[in-house]
Amino acid sequence: MRFISTIAAAAALSLSSGSGGAHEIAAEPDPAVPPAFDIVHAAATTDGRLATFSMEVTGTAGSQKPESAGELQGSRVDAYVWPTKLDPSAVGFAEGSGMLALAITAHPDFDDTPLFDENGDGDPGNDGAGWHSHWVVLVEDAACGGGLKVRDVSPGQDLLPATAPGLPIALDSPGMSPLIKGAAVRITVPVKGAENISFDAVAASLQVHRQGQAPLLCVTGTYKVASGNLSLPGVVTKKSP
Repeated sequence: MRFISTIAAAAALSLSSGSGGAHEIAAEPDPAVPPAFDIVHAAATTDGRLATFSMEVTGTAGSQKPESAGELQGSRVDAYVWPTKLDPSAVGFAEGSGMLALAITAHPDFDDTPLFDENGDGDPGNDGAGWHSHWVVLVEDAACGGGLKVRDVSPGQDLLPATAPGLPIALDSPGMSPLIKGAAVRITVPVKGAENISFDAVAASLQVHRQGQAPLLCVTGTYKVASGNLSLPGVVTKKSP
């Protein structure tokens, strides 16, 4: 299935639905979806400095990962993603450059977190297979099976966060560790201005271009969109004292 028809349509839907109704997102279980990605609940809170995003699935979160392709080109990525209405400039990307999303990803064929040693073996260059965090900027691209890609950029020319790994895509590797236990996925990140921002929750698959060309990293499809239509009905609420 295509992820969305257009970024503009998702933005319009979020404006109409993000400010009313429940602040959390609930979804019915779907037996056709792998349990590790069958999202049934999502929520987000902030204390003004830190924001916590969470989702729950019907199975064991994080128990399914893509198989290795043996090389970067053509490799696959599985991801738990929170698309938001936060402007990309909130975390260091260019203002208005696309849809900012927080992602928890796993991909066994490449390491895109050179500043961090997720598996704790003393080598920061051999990670990627374990679940780790990214901020990404998504934009529409008809060449991608899911209708979206991680925005292609030119490092050194396009504005990127200080912890971006230097890949030619709008991807940041901030190093915050996700907490995955039982049916729940949760992550806390430093970001200001998140209160009352609309969000959604998505379990998605992505793929690196087989020839290493643009679009370099496509959204190829979704396991499940919590709202059903990427309408971003969730709202980041102020965390209770």
